[in-house]
Amino acid sequence: MIKLIDHVVDKKVLESAVKRCREKNILLPTFAQQKDPSLIPGKVLDKLKNVGLWDLDPVNLFRITWHNEPKEKGGLFGDVNYMVLPTELTGVKAKIVTLIGKWFPTGAHKVGAAYGCLAPRITTGQFDPIYNKAVWPSTGNYCRGGAFDSYLMGCTAVAILPEEMSKERFEWLHDIGAEVIATPGCESNVKEIYDKCWEIRRTRKDCIIFNQFDEFGNACWHYEITGAAIEEVFNKIKNENSSLHSYVSATGSAGTIAAGDYLRTKFPQIKVVASEALQCPTLLLNGFGGHRIEGIGDKHVPWIHNTKNTDVVTAIDDEMCMRLLRLFNEDTGKQSLVNDGIPKEIVDDLHLLGISSIANVLSAIKTAKYYELTEDDVIFTVATDSADMYKSRVNELRDERGNYTETQAKIDFDGCINGATTDNMQELNYIDRKKIHNLKYYTWIEQQAKELEDLNQLWYDRKLWKKIFAQPARWDELIEEFNQKTGL
Repeated sequence: MIKLIDHVVDKKVLESAVKRCREKNILLPTFAQQKDPSLIPGKVLDKLKNVGLWDLDPVNLFRITWHNEPKEKGGLFGDVNYMVLPTELTGVKAKIVTLIGKWFPTGAHKVGAAYGCLAPRITTGQFDPIYNKAVWPSTGNYCRGGAFDSYLMGCTAVAILPEEMSKERFEWLHDIGAEVIATPGCESNVKEIYDKCWEIRRTRKDCIIFNQFDEFGNACWHYEITGAAIEEVFNKIKNENSSLHSYVSATGSAGTIAAGDYLRTKFPQIKVVASEALQCPTLLLNGFGGHRIEGIGDKHVPWIHNTKNTDVVTAIDDEMCMRLLRLFNEDTGKQSLVNDGIPKEIVDDLHLLGISSIANVLSAIKTAKYYELTEDDVIFTVATDSADMYKSRVNELRDERGNYTETQAKIDFDGCINGATTDNMQELNYIDRKKIHNLKYYTWIEQQAKELEDLNQLWYDRKLWKKIFAQPARWDELIEEFNQKTGL
């Protein structure tokens, strides 16, 4: 049976963790404080006024929230960071809204998912920051977030990611002092990462693996924090005719898409849309392959994906994403968009969309066209990171294809956005969802030693997911008890 994290497992390990946090002046934020920063103590706010967003200071754990003031240093908290994409850009009547992940520490929201995995283990005596090393297997931002959280929480990180990921990721990980392991392949080569994890399990007793694809803390953080942030923004922008029609998320580790489970409790008719790469259409066609949409992993269905809560699958051509990356970040492309009547203030903010974020927007456009949505409909999605993470990719494209021209900008805007179609997408029925769930067998039972009983429980136990997503309330109690023990 699937076990919840709801009690102290080893008091001696817990005592060691308390000692480390006391020595390093580490105060842990609750999930409630990350959800609503108005709950953060005044003494923490005073410290944050002199700390940079990316500084390796434990107080930055309190900046794991969508509410950060968009400043590089000294920012406090305000409204959720989001952007409304106008019809002039998207070509559809529906209002497409994307949360902005750039203003998290590390520039990506994965720092929150990693916290959702590590904090419950520390506060229940399952991870000793003095002895244990935290292993973060990832296709990109998750291992960066895990390395950042590990440093701030007084422990050593081991980051595992594919060797073909952008050089910015590797450089930053080395700079932060993480042990970095590069595995063969690209974004979709997840099995190679898992193989390295098995090697570590066999050979390194001090390492504890936080696999984002099977750690429910990942999904719980997004359920509690990202889901609530979307609800908050919708309540801010809605009018009497507004309908929250859809939530679009790349599947990746299936953490971010768990916000859709929260939104279902508030907006029962919502459509939850899973986005993936056309070059690796795992959910759409049980397919495989390599792709360039950095930030999402493929060729398997994550253990933590509640497939019963997925209504639609869309597949996005990675070439469209790369072309739009240039359009949104080359000076010629941005000027062309302004000339086409797109407000300059919007164009100036398009750098806030990383590659997977662009894929999410394209899936949102496809969804709006498929359902023939009107100006009363609202679609939410997430910009997990920004183009700041991919400047080397823009340079590579320029070297490969030459300088960006106004003619190419017109072609890319018309072909990639205005020309978006409703092919390569499927609305799921009950059997479709079960087929996707059943794909978990091949990865998780055959390769990763999960129990068949647990796989069936994920599908048939109607109360299980509610219990899983209710854990943050208990984790907050444990965090508060832990902080009291440190005396901080």
